[in-house]
Amino acid sequence: MNRLDHRAHFENAFRQQITRRWFFRDCGVGLGAAALASLLGNEAGASVTAATPLAPRAPHFAPKAKRVIFLFQGGAPSHLDLFDYKPELAKWNGKLPPDELLKGYRSAFISPNATLLGPKFKFARHGQCGAELSELLPHLAKIVDDIAIVKSVQTDAFNHAPAQIFMNTGAQQFGRPSFGAWTTYGLGCESQDLPAYVVFSTGQKGSSGGSANYGCGFLPSIYQGVPFRGKGDPVLFLSNPAGVDAAMQRDTLDSVRALNEQRLGVVGDPEIATRIASFEMAYRMQTSAPELMDLSQEKPETLAMYGAVPGKSGYANSCLLARRLIERGVRFVQIFHEAWDHHGGLVGGLKEQCGATDRASAALVADLKQRGLLDETLVIWGGEFGRTPMVQGGNDGRDHHPNAFTMWFAGGGVKPGLTLGASDEFGFNAVTDKVHVHDLHATLMHLLGFDHTKLVHRFQGRDFRLTDVSGEVVTKLLA
Repeated sequence: MNRLDHRAHFENAFRQQITRRWFFRDCGVGLGAAALASLLGNEAGASVTAATPLAPRAPHFAPKAKRVIFLFQGGAPSHLDLFDYKPELAKWNGKLPPDELLKGYRSAFISPNATLLGPKFKFARHGQCGAELSELLPHLAKIVDDIAIVKSVQTDAFNHAPAQIFMNTGAQQFGRPSFGAWTTYGLGCESQDLPAYVVFSTGQKGSSGGSANYGCGFLPSIYQGVPFRGKGDPVLFLSNPAGVDAAMQRDTLDSVRALNEQRLGVVGDPEIATRIASFEMAYRMQTSAPELMDLSQEKPETLAMYGAVPGKSGYANSCLLARRLIERGVRFVQIFHEAWDHHGGLVGGLKEQCGATDRASAALVADLKQRGLLDETLVIWGGEFGRTPMVQGGNDGRDHHPNAFTMWFAGGGVKPGLTLGASDEFGFNAVTDKVHVHDLHATLMHLLGFDHTKLVHRFQGRDFRLTDVSGEVVTKLLA
């Protein structure tokens, strides 16, 4: 064998080794696509290719929900002042809690001798279901028969970043796929002109958990959330720079695509498929995004219902944009409103944040319902944990509390008008129908048509899932 023969032999073996290595890894093509095709059914899986990594796919069984809007209230709203009224807590205001209540309890900041703090606002029952709500939620009170309130949610973390990441990914550590990423991984997307998973941030700061809350973890990056701005171009640099016309742009994209596809055929790296899809998506968004963001197209009564103002960035506008996104086939929209961390200034802070969010949150549910979209759209409202019955910050604050807190849900197969679960007389521990975060995730995946134990991705020799090794479907929450 001469030098050229040796070289040809080496290059051929090298190419085979690269292909073999990528084939047996957990990538989006090769064995990874075969596994996904098997998981989701041959007919659906057949459309999963490098060219269409987000093609719509069928879940394990007929879903109740086909899309999700997650209104994430970062910082953790006080369940005791908004949803879970405790007359006994009011009687104990200013007194030390019973010793047995704090046995084994771990708090984030407050001292062990903190006294109890009664609810700060009046409560009343609303709707035919008779759900009890704070006076700070007058708009939610009008649609209370369309939502399910769960008062017994529990989590494992009591600091913001790990608790937010846990609520969104099922793990407290960085590196796991988010709920939104698992959803787009399993279902694909119905839109060709917009991302499958869109994220807004409307609070006083970004979320404590950062991009890990909407990341793809070890899944191909095509499934991660795409942050949108609330006004103007939704992503920066979407418009062409001066001197670049449409023909030049198209020629450039075609050339880059040809090179990427050539490389993809050699190594099968799913990130190359992601890059191809991202370039093409950005090109199409130059047409679709301006129309999406133009809220002046909405009727004045719709804008008033949300409290939205065209050209203004904020929670109300983002809720209205969420409805417009799911109308255009986007699978998952998440709004992070990081503004509820009231260690002090509880009364003023709750008034401010309920004033900023209550109208738009309720309007979103009502708007989806009147347009016939609510039945197949799952709306989720809640934060990473609750707040303590004990006081912090003089007489006007509450600490982090993982033992019991409240979330509400609407549409997508959730039983409307339901109040599920209860905490004890101080709102300290969940005592009936406890819903752990893993149970919550199992239930949400069920509504989307998935057996949460079977929607998995192999990584580093192990099959991972959103619910880790736990989670039971909360059947009482289902319609």
